[in-house]
Amino acid sequence: MNPEEQQHQCQIKWKEKDINDWLPITKSRNAKWWYSAFHNVTAVVGAGVLGFPYAMSELGWGWGVTILLLSWICTLYTAWQMIEMHEPEPGKRFDRYHELGQHAFGEKLGLWIVVPQQLMVDVGINIVYMITGGNSLKKIYDILCDDCEPIRRTYFIMIYACVQIVLSHLPSFNSIAGVSFAAAVMSVGYSTIAWITSLHRGVQQGVKYSSRFSSDAESVFGFFGALGTIAFGYAAHSVILEIQATIPSTPEKPSKIAMWRGMVVAYAVVALCYFPVGILGYWAFGNSVEDNILLSLEKPRWLIVAANIFVVVHVTGSYQVFGVPVFDMLESFMVKWMKFKPTWFLRFITRNTYVLFTLFIGVTFPFFGGLLGFFGGFVFAPASYFLPCIMWLVLYRPKIFSWSWCANWFCIVCGVLLMVLAPIGALRQIILEAKDYKFYS
Repeated sequence: MNPEEQQHQCQIKWKEKDINDWLPITKSRNAKWWYSAFHNVTAVVGAGVLGFPYAMSELGWGWGVTILLLSWICTLYTAWQMIEMHEPEPGKRFDRYHELGQHAFGEKLGLWIVVPQQLMVDVGINIVYMITGGNSLKKIYDILCDDCEPIRRTYFIMIYACVQIVLSHLPSFNSIAGVSFAAAVMSVGYSTIAWITSLHRGVQQGVKYSSRFSSDAESVFGFFGALGTIAFGYAAHSVILEIQATIPSTPEKPSKIAMWRGMVVAYAVVALCYFPVGILGYWAFGNSVEDNILLSLEKPRWLIVAANIFVVVHVTGSYQVFGVPVFDMLESFMVKWMKFKPTWFLRFITRNTYVLFTLFIGVTFPFFGGLLGFFGGFVFAPASYFLPCIMWLVLYRPKIFSWSWCANWFCIVCGVLLMVLAPIGALRQIILEAKDYKFYS
């Protein structure tokens, strides 16, 4: 290589470094292991847990508890795989999901496999959380102001979107640490309120645990939709590598040590939230439970108001945790491919446009239960259940019928079944909810 080519290569590397120092994922690498813990709690323990009792009512006791447990085990295993694959050798890090996909499947194929999946996960969650935030604000208003003039849900979703527009301009993943910590605390708070209140209320009069549907066909569709609702509760895999990218790494102390410690703490919290909410919520209300357990808990009023405030704070932080990778992807595309200058104005336009897009979809199709099942099955199952396993098989090639080979294929089969079956039931539920729905009501 002649001196001119060397200088050109050096300029490319420095330009790449400048861009990475500007992008939100790689801008700061000084996170501690507890950052990983509360980022992952915020990402995993989402509003989807509020739909678990409803999913249990569609699955029944046996299938419900089994699928809850299997989902927890499978996704913890695939999370460990992603943490290990983030840094396969010292100094070589895959800071983004699509970079690992390119390493496993090739430059072009890796992008086409991973980027659509990751975008659908992150954008799908942000849309559902836009709806959830607006619903909870409306619930607070309705409880506290019985005699007030009713206000459309659309306006509450718009109020929530205004908060996200402000927070979206925090520059990096680490800069949202405070918001994420508050969100993690709130997610544990409203989950605890949901299951403790259900336990306190006890089994309601006339409760039934038989099928909530009047025909076998409805029961089958409901079963499929419930699979997606539970899968929605394990969506953090689309941001695991991005969270780990904020942690410093050295040969003596690689980033996977701190990241795994935080993930174990996060999944312990997940178990303490998911299992009590799903099981006790179904135990108390049976097949009459609402698709959002908080809607079934009407008293005491102050506790339900507190729970909904917790939900608003949590989905506010969680929206940002899933939004930052989208901002990073959009801004990287605009700068590296479209050749825009990395300026505050580009960031202002890009992030505001994205938030307004999720607002538009959220107010147009505010079907909480159906969207949980659809996104959970069609989108989250690949990203969380089987795509990490496929990449592990491609990169590490475990011996056929070894423990690793069997575990990966078990997760792949379960994930593919989720992806195929769950959207069928969820689409039916969305269609039923949309029958009498008036747009922007």
